[in-house]
Amino acid sequence: MVEQANTPVLETQNLQKNFGGLQATRDVSIALHRNELHAVIGPNGAGKSTLVNLLAGELAPTSGHILLDGEEVTALTTWRRTRAGIARSFQRTNIFLPLSVHENVRLAAQARGSLARAVFHRASRDGTLAKAADTAIERVGLTGVRNRIAGELSHGEQRQLEIAMTLATDPKVLLLDEPLAGMGQEEGERIATLLQALARDHAVLLIEHDMDFVFKVADVLTVLVEGAVLASGTSQSVRDNAAVQFAYLGDH
Repeated sequence: MVEQANTPVLETQNLQKNFGGLQATRDVSIALHRNELHAVIGPNGAGKSTLVNLLAGELAPTSGHILLDGEEVTALTTWRRTRAGIARSFQRTNIFLPLSVHENVRLAAQARGSLARAVFHRASRDGTLAKAADTAIERVGLTGVRNRIAGELSHGEQRQLEIAMTLATDPKVLLLDEPLAGMGQEEGERIATLLQALARDHAVLLIEHDMDFVFKVADVLTVLVEGAVLASGTSQSVRDNAAVQFAYLGDH
């Protein structure tokens, strides 16, 4: 594992979310570091997507704290968290299918910048936004389809496009919810290589059901069961954890 700085980029402290009498997350404390790919795994209903929604600001916690670079961001709205440096992707692609690859990524870059509310500004002519979009497109390997309509891309390319859109917001933290969903082996391997490269200069939190993929790419694993952290550590330590084997991986 790459050596970490002591201060996490993103941290939760005793994070809890209740839906009526249901505790979707229970006192979840995790820490994400730059140069680290941190995977969160667990059975269906474990609270994984709820955790991502809490981190992204789409849900407000019942109690607990979220810190970005040591600063409290628990009460910030989604768009303020985006501007602060937290970006996320979704289980299903969240792109504008009729627009080109470049237009999709440029709009994402615009959402981060001060031009987001400048209704009369011709953002399409803004060189800074175009450059940010091209940089993100190149980073994910889509330069060759820069001008193609997003709806014409393969499923894997659409996932790459969504990651490019998160990168265009100049994030410190990437929250990736099942980026391999619906992919074949070749596309999955391409995304795996991309995520490992992104983790070199971002803190990356990954939700994924493909266990072979998770154990291959993750630096740190956190296991959620019934909304609580069951175990957290290196891939090998989690794989060898008897409680994890019994509760999730299967006792074998």
